[in-house]
Amino acid sequence: MLTLPVRLLSVPLAVALAALLPAGPAPAGSPRTTAEARSLGSDLDGLLADVRLAGAQVSALVADAATGEVLYQRSPGALMLPASTLKTVTAAAALDLLGPGHRFTTEVLAAGPRTGGRIDGDLVLRGGGDPTLLPADLDALAARVAGAGVTEVGGALLADASRWDGVPLGPSWAWDDQAAYYSPQISALTLTTDTDYDPGTVRVVLTPGEAAGRPAAVRVVPAEAPVRFTGQVATGAAGGARTAAVDRTPGGNELLLSGSVPAGGGASEEWIAVDRPALVAGAVFAAALARHGVTVRGQLAEGRAPAGAAVLAGHDSAPLADLMAPFLKLSNNGIAEHLVKEIGKVRAESGSWAAGTDQVRGFLQRAGLEPTGARQVDGSGLSRHNLLTTGRLTALLQFARKQPWFDTWYRALPVAGDARRAVGGTLANRMRGTAAEGRVHAKTGSMTGVDALAGYVERADGRTLAFAVLVNNFNGTGPRPVIDAFAVRLAGDDGAALRTAPAAPGPVRDWETACLTDAGC
Repeated sequence: MLTLPVRLLSVPLAVALAALLPAGPAPAGSPRTTAEARSLGSDLDGLLADVRLAGAQVSALVADAATGEVLYQRSPGALMLPASTLKTVTAAAALDLLGPGHRFTTEVLAAGPRTGGRIDGDLVLRGGGDPTLLPADLDALAARVAGAGVTEVGGALLADASRWDGVPLGPSWAWDDQAAYYSPQISALTLTTDTDYDPGTVRVVLTPGEAAGRPAAVRVVPAEAPVRFTGQVATGAAGGARTAAVDRTPGGNELLLSGSVPAGGGASEEWIAVDRPALVAGAVFAAALARHGVTVRGQLAEGRAPAGAAVLAGHDSAPLADLMAPFLKLSNNGIAEHLVKEIGKVRAESGSWAAGTDQVRGFLQRAGLEPTGARQVDGSGLSRHNLLTTGRLTALLQFARKQPWFDTWYRALPVAGDARRAVGGTLANRMRGTAAEGRVHAKTGSMTGVDALAGYVERADGRTLAFAVLVNNFNGTGPRPVIDAFAVRLAGDDGAALRTAPAAPGPVRDWETACLTDAGC
């Protein structure tokens, strides 16, 4: 695996702070004293006076991305819940501490002597922390084992997740989110089902019955996943509402079915986080071995490969640079946590949240980006123990522009109003038909009572602005239209008016929006 050394920056902390906060009256002719700057401040103040923000905490900061000159600020040092805007920090730290070329390697090992086609011992599937491992990758590994002449394993099949610690859920993650695909158990050996790369999940496919009143057909992807179903999903009247739900009982892989799907409505899918993902991956691999003619005499179990076990086959993930887009554009929580634990393993020999976030904190300090008592306890922003300031977010946006990994990081940010999911991501349906469309590249962040946006505005006049807006503790109608209007105004729309935008074609799976609108997390 490729690692890059941390750069020791010579920027003093005082200089970094001075770039963030104005120290006094601006010199004559400064953009902050122009009519345009005064108009910008007045417009943004007006937007943030919206009734939807009544009683909420609001922090905002806008700066020239090239010079660091502050153009607007409101409580930039306030400690706020960042939600998924924290992923900008995790992504920057991962690119810096692991390197864009870092790969995650999954291996198959023989833990015993070999006689002809028989291994007299256990076969081990050892996870390397890959958040993108697909069933097809396990099938390819099984084919390589068979291709090496192995036909029988006398011992057990061991699922080895020992690269990291065994703590599956992050600090203060909600107990009632355990079945949600955005809150998966984090394991060094885990499986995903598609190229959204949600690790530790399975997909449940629901197909309406032939007529209303008949049970819907239910199947799981991958088919070999060791889950069981209780309850059922009914087929409702054609054109009716879809009320189907799939939940999971904590502490096991019993999936609870309820509700209905409309007749003639076509198949629909639910993504569910599983319990003990290493064993789920092991079960899928066991089935792949059987398909390729490899018989395992023992049972599947969790265990560690012994020293000296011989590597039979391996699979490398794509380089970290290629994982940035699904990570940031789709706000992928699983990838975020894999990065934090991997940072801890590579940089401190401890694959834990504590070790990983400590290394991230060190990166921020060396970069001169630790001006407040902010706190990070996970990689995704799911935890309500996280605290961040718009000052630090905006300073990070300025710092990143000078780094060799900036292009990778920037291209991975969601792009406002671009209906292509692989480009627009969580901003695909936002700010369409406005001055911000295609010009705002920013990370979203939402959970119950929290909405946020942080990134860049590429103005038509050639100027780039770095901005961050964090809103906490609102109740009732969400403030997202206000945040969008804030970004539109920065893009150059003096009226700051959001025009009605058409919905993006096709279904959009955006857990952040669901969290905000349904108060589900």
